[in-house]
Amino acid sequence: MQQQAWFILAIVLYLLVMVGIGIWGYTKSSEYEDYTVGGRGLPPFVAALSAGASDMSGWLLMGLPGALFVTGLSEAWIAIGLTIGAWANWKWVAPRLRAYSEVAGNSITLPSFFENRLHDQSRLLRIVSAAIIIFFFVFYVASGMVAGGRYFEATFDGSYFTGMLIVAAVTVLYTLIGGFLAVSYTDVVQGILMFSALVIVPIMALMSLDNPSDVFTWATTHSYGPHPEGNPTYFSLFAGVSASVIIGNLAWGLGYFGQPHVVVRFLALRTPGDARAGRFWGISWMALSMLGAVVVAMVATVYFSQNPDVAVTDQENFETVFLDLARILFHPLIAGIVLTAVLAAIMSTMSSQMLVVSSSLVEDLYRVVAKKRPSNKVLVLFSRLAVLGVALIAFAMSIHPNESILGLVSFAWAGFGAAFGPVVVASLYWPRLTSAGALAGMITGAVVAVGWKLAGWSSLIYEMVPAVALSAAALLIVSLVTRPPQAAQEEFVRAQRLAAAS
Repeated sequence: MQQQAWFILAIVLYLLVMVGIGIWGYTKSSEYEDYTVGGRGLPPFVAALSAGASDMSGWLLMGLPGALFVTGLSEAWIAIGLTIGAWANWKWVAPRLRAYSEVAGNSITLPSFFENRLHDQSRLLRIVSAAIIIFFFVFYVASGMVAGGRYFEATFDGSYFTGMLIVAAVTVLYTLIGGFLAVSYTDVVQGILMFSALVIVPIMALMSLDNPSDVFTWATTHSYGPHPEGNPTYFSLFAGVSASVIIGNLAWGLGYFGQPHVVVRFLALRTPGDARAGRFWGISWMALSMLGAVVVAMVATVYFSQNPDVAVTDQENFETVFLDLARILFHPLIAGIVLTAVLAAIMSTMSSQMLVVSSSLVEDLYRVVAKKRPSNKVLVLFSRLAVLGVALIAFAMSIHPNESILGLVSFAWAGFGAAFGPVVVASLYWPRLTSAGALAGMITGAVVAVGWKLAGWSSLIYEMVPAVALSAAALLIVSLVTRPPQAAQEEFVRAQRLAAAS
């Protein structure tokens, strides 16, 4: 059997499992709340791996190893910042948000939580936050489709367009029919695959070297990838990078507080107390996976240099080093299974993002203008149509990509982190927050993130830093000159008690 046939067999089996879970999710999602947040019955292990898998995407197995391969360990500041941010999110946001969303009108989306928490009668807060979600998630979903196309190029030496089409079609299928439960449980399978691959591939690659200790010195003095004379600063966290770059990379961690596809897992937990177990599983998975991605990049600098007869498929951004190592080192069937980890990472993120956009379109826009509450059947139908619509727009954007996977992800991540992060934290910890202050902070964060990127200033410092700072300042100033309703302050006390009692 040829190598490609083994790869196809492994991937077809994987895709069938994903569709099967989607069908199972369909049988469990008769109610609208089941389709959007799984009826608030998600166990902590499932919530943790679902949040991690939907968060990391193809970036963890393609974007991060590629950046580390090209630049060196200075890119690890992103991984450090993300791990710290994820821990803080599970520690300080998860239990309170789960409790407060129940107190604040049993909110099932982030925009509805903002409106109910701040008693916004104008509905502007809900509409603006939904619009921000839709805008930035189109770029995020597009990054997943780009990763899917490049995955098929590297794995099968096939068409970018065909690969993108297959990944998009299967992801849309199981998300559309199975809803939140299908997305969450496919994420668990995908998270386990990703973790296993990031442990196995670097170990096997190390064992294939004549001298495994070369990984600690080789890149500095030998030709590899884009460095014909080596990269003398490869192993330094500080050399060759400015303080603004380090701060910008660490600032990725700030983005966690405002990522709708991550915090929706907190809304779906069974109880606020489940956040403690979720934090253990989630951070353990994440830290070990990040370490695996770092080691993959380090080993790749040696392996491809010592084996000039093989080359990295992506010679521009080098985002296929993980794929290429897996394809070369393993029996085709095992390699096919390992390579599905990348497909898993891509699909887990895309499915979560499409579902969140669908929820915002239906729950936060359609229901705002609807004269009466539609039936559950109609809401679920509209949610499925919204998934399909978002996928088609993102697909059109991805046909001719002009930016790296990491570039697309970083833009959307900064947009969400700046627009929603300060508002989420203030909503949970500051009773003086007002709807006007939240709206000012949200708009400021989104506008600054987009403007900074378009102005080309991201090379000075990652747009997350100024956008979060100015968002927080606008939120604070406007809230201090306006007054929150008394009912909102009373709810704040009740939510604190519920979170503390769990």
